[in-house]
Amino acid sequence: MMQIRQVHSRKELKTFQRLPWKIYRHKPLWVPPLLSQERELLWPGKHPFHDHALTALFLAFDGAEPVGRIGACLNEQHNVYHGEHVGFWGFFECIDDRHVARELLRAAGAWLKKQGLDSMRGPFNWSTNETCGLLVDGFDSPPRIMMPYNPPYYGALMEAAGLAKTKDLVTFELLASAPAPPRMERIANRARKRSGITIRAIDKKGLKKEVHVIKEIYNAAWSKNWGFVPMTSREVDFMAHELESIIDPRLLLFAEVDGDPAGFCMTLPDVNEVLKHLNGRLFPLGFLKALWWSRRISFTRLLTLGIKEQYRRKGIEVILIIETLLRGRKAGYVGGELGWVLEDNHLMIRDIEAMGAKQNKTYRIYESSTA
Repeated sequence: MMQIRQVHSRKELKTFQRLPWKIYRHKPLWVPPLLSQERELLWPGKHPFHDHALTALFLAFDGAEPVGRIGACLNEQHNVYHGEHVGFWGFFECIDDRHVARELLRAAGAWLKKQGLDSMRGPFNWSTNETCGLLVDGFDSPPRIMMPYNPPYYGALMEAAGLAKTKDLVTFELLASAPAPPRMERIANRARKRSGITIRAIDKKGLKKEVHVIKEIYNAAWSKNWGFVPMTSREVDFMAHELESIIDPRLLLFAEVDGDPAGFCMTLPDVNEVLKHLNGRLFPLGFLKALWWSRRISFTRLLTLGIKEQYRRKGIEVILIIETLLRGRKAGYVGGELGWVLEDNHLMIRDIEAMGAKQNKTYRIYESSTA
């Protein structure tokens, strides 16, 4: 008999975290998360996201066997900023069973309804500042850093449960060997001459200060974007701590106009190429494996590119993409993934495609009522 139980103990949390190992047992492209890092996001106590959110976790059991999981989230920061009464669900994993999936989504919806919310959106783990989206196209290649992966049947589970698409997120792939198209080079060269733009790499020794510059640009550049949630100072400091061990300072670039921070482009080495060898743990041997495989990372992900509104349409984004391409090539990377990008961000998609990048994956956000 199938039943849904809310997670209340550390033991149950361990079951919740370990369920994906069952779901993805025969799926070689799946990348196990680092369990200790995921636990911080799932369980209130350390991650600053929980300063402004309430969360609940649920497990589905068939007898004593766990067969599915889901998380539900009230993100007060989001609802205050957007003037909405929406809840979020995420961390969804499930066997190929429509009844199990439907009951998990109902449990999340019922909990969110008790919090006074009338609709729910997902998957978000827990917000657009983290991992989000359900993979619906592009199952033939592994996920890059901070991007999800799931079996193809998940989309059918969502539709059978009555969820409807609200937004698609798309990513693109670009090989480092690809030359910058002459037209884009001309745009970048004209922009440099006209606007007094300078490009610099991040100062890793002053990382904490630099990350707060990123916060300033990020919160200004994305303020009108769908799903945007401003990052708090504690979240920025937490991000700086997490980034310290994985950034390649050659690929985190700032654009300045007459000394004023105008934009930034954050490209990260694809540490998923390391995580796939660790089986979720750094200790006792995972740390040594991480050191070994981190020297062999071949791909990157352009995670974020943001330009303050007053500096847009001046070619700065083109300069940052070209600089990233050139520096990534010089650093020895084979290529990179760009995005995600909202499906209706036509200006950004146009610039990315003009660089020769090809769309490689589509991720979907669903919405439904909590009733």
